Amino acid sequence: MKKRVVVAMSGGVDSSVAAYILKQQGYDVIGITLKIWDSDCEKNDVCCGFSGIEDAKRVSRKIGIKHYVLNAKKIFKEKVITYFVDEYINGKTPNPCAYCNNFIKFDYLLEKSKEISSNFVATGHYANIFFDKHKKRYILKKGFDEQKDQSYFLALLKQKQISSIILPLGNYTKPQVRNIARNIGLSVAEKPQSQEICFIQDNDYVNFIKNFKKIKIIPGPIKDLKNISIGIHNGLIAYTIGQRKGLGISSKHPLYVKKIIPQENTIYVAEKNFLYQKTIYVNNINPIFWKNFPKNFTCNVKIRYKNPESPCRCKIIDNNKIKIIMKHSQWAPTPGQLAVFYRQDVVLGAGIIEKSEEKYLTS
Repeated sequence: MKKRVVVAMSGGVDSSVAAYILKQQGYDVIGITLKIWDSDCEKNDVCCGFSGIEDAKRVSRKIGIKHYVLNAKKIFKEKVITYFVDEYINGKTPNPCAYCNNFIKFDYLLEKSKEISSNFVATGHYANIFFDKHKKRYILKKGFDEQKDQSYFLALLKQKQISSIILPLGNYTKPQVRNIARNIGLSVAEKPQSQEICFIQDNDYVNFIKNFKKIKIIPGPIKDLKNISIGIHNGLIAYTIGQRKGLGISSKHPLYVKKIIPQENTIYVAEKNFLYQKTIYVNNINPIFWKNFPKNFTCNVKIRYKNPESPCRCKIIDNNKIKIIMKHSQWAPTPGQLAVFYRQDVVLGAGIIEKSEEKYLTS
């Protein structure tokens, strides 16, 4: 009897080819598209919109698999959108994709897949999973394509989730995936990848947050590092750490957002060199390679998806927090973003950036 696997199909080329590869490998493949948001999203060519659903249906017919649409709006709102909005209101910059993977694709969808006798969920992520017989643990590794590797977004997953995941594209490059799609005549072969947050129309997250929470935007002071007011901001949710544009400040040198303090309704700005930091703290830590993080360890850390890795020393300072001292200072570590720990191609684990140490290092 064939093993059954549910493929999370967004209507994009990656998940479409992942479904095709699994079918070629002999799996009983069922495609499921998650309906995660309401009508505004229908206007966009994104994974939660009408266009994505229709593309997934067409691909499923083409490769000969069953396809269903699963209404996940309620749990997506609870686990991803509410988190995203609350983090912004609290002066942080969250990563909704990582939370969607953790709570929706590889938790909610995984549980739902068991209702149709499937114990596996597959996606089009570019990453790899292996079982280490000596450690008796599932290990998350980078994808073969360094330019496309998406292990960063999977680093909050737990062992129970990783053990039930199949990632067919881990050893492929993006051009190879597009070629497969062309060769089998998939209509999504040239479909561009969305770079925006999938549930926010036109990437206008400020209006989205205002409307979602029904909050009133309150202007407040913009201060320099000497605590001198030098301008007025238009509401904290319109700013992120490292931002330069839209500050409305005249200055001899360019200024960037360094700190956002919700309790004071205040933004602090500084010249660029003051935003480089070597020491950061992460909480909500999630070990993958080990059952628990060692008290002290060395590795490389990535503090944004597109950032290069930085060699670092790490120290556990309580059960749920790690102090990271990087060899080279990094630009604008941002509270709310993921810090993912690597050794070569192995993901050791991850945490959420809480804060930087208030030292203004530049080298």
